[in-house]
Amino acid sequence: MPTSRASTTDPGKSASGGVQSLERAFDLLERMADAGGEVGLSELSASSGLPLPTIHRLMRTLVACGYVRQQPNRRYALGPRLIRLGESASRLLGTWARPYLARLVEETGETANMALLDGDEIVYVAQVPSKHSMRMFTEVGRRVLPHSTGVGKALLAGFPAQEVRALLARTGMPAATEKTITTPDGFLAALADVRRLGYAVDDNEQELGVRCLAVPVPDSPTAAAISISGPAGRVTEAATERIVPVLQQVAVELSQALATPGAPAS
Repeated sequence: MPTSRASTTDPGKSASGGVQSLERAFDLLERMADAGGEVGLSELSASSGLPLPTIHRLMRTLVACGYVRQQPNRRYALGPRLIRLGESASRLLGTWARPYLARLVEETGETANMALLDGDEIVYVAQVPSKHSMRMFTEVGRRVLPHSTGVGKALLAGFPAQEVRALLARTGMPAATEKTITTPDGFLAALADVRRLGYAVDDNEQELGVRCLAVPVPDSPTAAAISISGPAGRVTEAATERIVPVLQQVAVELSQALATPGAPAS
């Protein structure tokens, strides 16, 4: 039987020295998110290894605080109060990423972005613009569908094929340009290329004349990717060979900073 990530021999203290009930509550919230946001108590017990009475007590507290709600079918769903926390955390994540994006701009000359997967959409949470007079601009907070973006490909490349197909079925695959991938099979083939190459490309697929290179931020607390975008005449195949290693290195450093206690800084 699986054991809880918060288990310890002391009923009040966690193995890390924290408060066990808090660790267990957050562990349950993460398991709910991993399960799509709605689960039953028996599912949580099976995945966490905690006894049903313990889970019921923790869920009752989370419901009272508004972080979980009980559905009419008696299952539990993530509550609306988490939205405010998530929005604030997303803004902070963008703030923490800016020094790393600024490095990308300095080393590549192109506009740098950070994006998250929020539900079925890509949301841009940070950007540092290029210093070129001709440069790309994406409004922070803008939401786009994943199938036409480099960051979308980078984020979905690690997902099982059936989950990607389900997402595409929900969003549809409208063509932003004549080069947009508009079939699930075509998109899955592109994701296979991302896994093989280690980076994603948006080649005039979101906007004609614009190329984007993107990589995921490994082990990010939420699915995140960073990218550079610029005119296709500058972001050439030759430039790609120079830019991708920089992107990958910065992504690793940002990941390490996010995993370190304290505010990340470059």
